[in-house]
Amino acid sequence: MSGAAPLAAGGDRRPVLSVGALTCDLMFNVTALPHGPGKFLAGGATMVAAGMATSAAIAVVRLGRPVALWASAGDDGLGDFLVGALSREGIDPAHVRRVPATMSATASIIVASDGERIVVPYYAPALMDAPATVPPIADGAFAAVLADVRWPAAAALALDAARTASVPGILDLDVGRAEILADLAPRASHIAASLAGAAILTGADSLHAAAAGLHERFGATIIVTGGESGLAYVQDGAVRLMPAFTVEAVDTNAAGDVFHGAFAVALADGLALEAALTFASAAAAIKCTRHGGPRGAPGRAEVLAFLQERDT
Repeated sequence: MSGAAPLAAGGDRRPVLSVGALTCDLMFNVTALPHGPGKFLAGGATMVAAGMATSAAIAVVRLGRPVALWASAGDDGLGDFLVGALSREGIDPAHVRRVPATMSATASIIVASDGERIVVPYYAPALMDAPATVPPIADGAFAAVLADVRWPAAAALALDAARTASVPGILDLDVGRAEILADLAPRASHIAASLAGAAILTGADSLHAAAAGLHERFGATIIVTGGESGLAYVQDGAVRLMPAFTVEAVDTNAAGDVFHGAFAVALADGLALEAALTFASAAAAIKCTRHGGPRGAPGRAEVLAFLQERDT
């Protein structure tokens, strides 16, 4: 697609800051999702550092832009694993705080052969306490800020600081308590919502209606994603639809997070909205063809080749 490729080199090379969830995901591969109680044998298993903000950060660094993560982990062995995994991925963990006497966030994920999944996460309340310090966002240290809704106190501070710094402040608006979503949404310059998350604030059950409802309420740049149904976005006051790329999905886990990370990269690289969404959609589509949750996030060259192939 003409104009869809972010800058390959040069330009603003400040890192993206991703804010929110850091979890230890234990993923099990099964033929089909269970329909009731019982014992089910997995065909494979993987343990990864993940969570919405972390998976997005992995996508950012795979796409060639520096990234830092502002998140919380316990002072346990899982926390040591998580911080080590971040460093191995090339993610700056300097802003990951370690919370004493607290279990790190965990999630058990069952992934079926058609790519669908069941996710059971747990976040200790202490991981969500208000932070004592804030990364130097307002000082202009970051090219863009991406915040999920899992650490609301930090997300609010980060989005406010992004506005002060006049850089994109992107809210990954997913399922959460309505009062939290309603508090965070007005702070963002870009709201990228799942349809389920948008429905909590709008009551809408379609991409078009959800995008229109969020835009009417908050007036920011609005995107509402619906997986294989594509996405809706608001441009010049009008709701526009963008279909999803057709791929053979084997693991949809973290696809939305990869979308958000790629979208942050595209905005930091200076792309216009439609091109940024096309780039992010391509990255998410490629991820769906790979097992391993965020480990399936593609590199920049792969996304550009994917887009070029569909242009021919």
